[in-house]
Amino acid sequence: MTNMESRNLKLKTVKDGLIDSAKLKNLILEDTDILDGIIDFGTILAKSVMSGHKVLIFGNGGSAADAQHMAAEMVGTYVDKRRSFPAIAITVDSSVITAISNDIGYDAIFERQIEAIGVEGDIAIGITTSGNSKNIVKGLKIAKDKGMITSVLAGKNISELSGVTDYLISIPSTSTPRIQEAHGTIIHILCDLIRSELR
Repeated sequence: MTNMESRNLKLKTVKDGLIDSAKLKNLILEDTDILDGIIDFGTILAKSVMSGHKVLIFGNGGSAADAQHMAAEMVGTYVDKRRSFPAIAITVDSSVITAISNDIGYDAIFERQIEAIGVEGDIAIGITTSGNSKNIVKGLKIAKDKGMITSVLAGKNISELSGVTDYLISIPSTSTPRIQEAHGTIIHILCDLIRSELR
């Protein structure tokens, strides 16, 4: 393979990734159910945090990073200086997570933390690309039992999430990278919706 052929192959890889990401976001843009779901959840999220309730956010792997990202945007300033909102990524305490994993099992890492610190009126946000992570489902179940508002950012597979979430934002894709890109955009949009409620 020549240098030019190698460069053209890499350029195709770059363009394909950007095109795939744009196509998925255009699909979301045309889906009124998804758009309405984002608006509805953004509205209740804003009302909840402005009334003093906290948000517990959780996921595995790249979704754990998204949970931290969302918590940072809510606690920090996002795009302008405004009041801080109580959000915690329950993915970051290695001592708690390893203790629960060792003593009970990995499936309980979010459930136990929500049981300990979640209260009625708080919001639990699960982030999952696969839609079938047991620890996400168990976390959402205990949150509902405690009277918390539950929401999930998911991919196309949502069969395991039935009955455990009040607000479901399902991305119409099975590609983990593309779903994660859409989740990142939606996280920013939710923060924008909170800002809009402050005006």
